[in-house]
Amino acid sequence: MNIPFIEEKLNEIIKELEIEVMEVLMDESLDKKQTNLRMKPLTSTKKILTNALDSIKMVDRLGREELEK
Repeated sequence: MNIPFIEEKLNEIIKELEIEVMEVLMDESLDKKQTNLRMKPLTSTKKILTNALDSIKMVDRLGREELEK
């Protein structure tokens, strides 16, 4: 598995999510409730991507350890 490539692509997606977050936060036409409702999917997506990357790294590490045995 090409972990650096996967990590790079996921980081690109996370950067785009952070741009969206900033757009939502800077939108003064939204009240607090609307801002929170728009933020939840973005923060959840970031957490899912971060967890996926951690899982991919763990599986790769475990696979390499198994091959060394």
